Amino acid sequence: MPQGPVAYLPPPPVYSWTGFYIGINGGGAFGNSNFKDPVFGDSGSFNIGGALVGGQIGANYQIGQFVLGIEGDGDWQNLDSTTNNGSCAFVGCETKSNWLATVRGRAGYAWDRVLFYGTGGAAFANVQAAAGGLPFQSSTQVGWTGGAGIEYAINSNWSAKVEYLYVGLPNASCGLGSCGSSTTSVALNENIVRGGLNFKFGGPSGFGFGW
Repeated sequence: MPQGPVAYLPPPPVYSWTGFYIGINGGGAFGNSNFKDPVFGDSGSFNIGGALVGGQIGANYQIGQFVLGIEGDGDWQNLDSTTNNGSCAFVGCETKSNWLATVRGRAGYAWDRVLFYGTGGAAFANVQAAAGGLPFQSSTQVGWTGGAGIEYAINSNWSAKVEYLYVGLPNASCGLGSCGSSTTSVALNENIVRGGLNFKFGGPSGFGFGW
């Protein structure tokens, strides 16, 4: 018995990561700080931690299954900890930080809607330090960051990610009377685990500003 023509169903389009995006993120940070002073000695490493939340903006360009991009972010964070170890035994030394920003390159490999990536670049944060209950000395520090993550495209415009970043801020200087001598340095290192949600402008191609 003759059969009618079979309807052609085109394959679903392959997702493209190319495009500009904005998003939000949030998570937690844990790490350590250390007061170092040539006169009073070393406090030793002590734990510090807190939460963070903020946003990011970036762009990707896909070549085959490889994805290259750049991303900048800014987060509020509430890191705070005090130690009475080592040179801080009698006065107490406290480290705080309430914001963090990074500018990073990203490079990854995409399996359609799943992207595995590594990332690295510069980090900026305020580091506040004090000893003996004296006023905090605050300075903006420049360091480095590196990490990795996985991102999943929910649809043509929305994607969700989970990532880990290490941030190293080695040498925040403190003024005389705030946390020891004028040559005191305060190191802050962070391990960040956070999730994020991104909106990519444009349709499947990633270009334009269609919804």
